[in-house]
Amino acid sequence: MKRTLLFFSVLCLFFTAAQAQQADFQKVAAKYKNVNTVTADVKKTTHRTAMAKDVVTYGKLTMKRPNEVSIIMDGGKDQLIMKGSTFTMVANGKKHTTTSQANAQFVSFQAVFESFLAGGQKSISQLSDLKMTKSGNMLILTITPNATTKKEARRMMFTSFVLSIDTKTDEIKSIRMNEKAGNYTEYSFSRFVIK
Repeated sequence: MKRTLLFFSVLCLFFTAAQAQQADFQKVAAKYKNVNTVTADVKKTTHRTAMAKDVVTYGKLTMKRPNEVSIIMDGGKDQLIMKGSTFTMVANGKKHTTTSQANAQFVSFQAVFESFLAGGQKSISQLSDLKMTKSGNMLILTITPNATTKKEARRMMFTSFVLSIDTKTDEIKSIRMNEKAGNYTEYSFSRFVIK
């Protein structure tokens, strides 16, 4: 009986914490409900375990309702663009395009940004590969895409996406895209302009 009560107590605490973090996300996103465009400065850090030093470049973030997010770096030589369900990456002069329908690792990423740009009116609580945690003022959203087959797992470029949102300033502070073997790319944002 004690074990059952303990289990239900832990379960209740888990759901209460999850609801509180969902509420934090919706509170932050509500600020963007009637916003058309958000821009910010970007610092991109590319970490490769085989390299002694990280590569740092600078650029611009632009988010437009209802579902456009672009990060343009190094005068356009390096781009990361989400337009609806289409994802385009330009790196080292090579352009790669995919969709969230063809590449499941981007489904929740798309859903989180669409919810953010919709002022939190689109729920993200049903996303099975999304975990929200809180550390001080920072709300951390971790998306760990689930591969359904070994072939899909091999094709996945990223092992997880980590978004850090400051609940005090209502701003996305960073997006970290983790890759295999400890490699990652992190975009840090500052000087937000909301229109």
